[in-house]
Amino acid sequence: QLVESGGGLVQAGGSLRLSCAASGGTVSDWAIGWFRQAPGKEREPVVGIDRLGRITYYADAVAGRFTISSDSAKNTVDLQMNSLKPEDTAVYSCAARAITTHRDAGEYDYWGQGTQVTVSS
Repeated sequence: QLVESGGGLVQAGGSLRLSCAASGGTVSDWAIGWFRQAPGKEREPVVGIDRLGRITYYADAVAGRFTISSDSAKNTVDLQMNSLKPEDTAVYSCAARAITTHRDAGEYDYWGQGTQVTVSS
């Protein structure tokens, strides 16, 4: 089971740190992808990290502002989001699949419930 945390309301230019925790397992055993879905829009991939800790993709819209990392001590995969923009407003979800990441959300086996990120202008 995956559980996201860290969402909230922040002003444009601010930062948030999201965490994806794995209960009943080790998060580093899985490839983890972060996705987001804004109101009225399709879910889109944000960033992925494979089981070896290699970052496999960043969406162009977040490159240079978002950073993904794996914390074995906390058993989490974290998403540090800096220089947030109103267009980053969305529900952010983490997902897990075996071996490596995929940009297609349908390829993932396990999902968290999502956490709301709202960026005000």
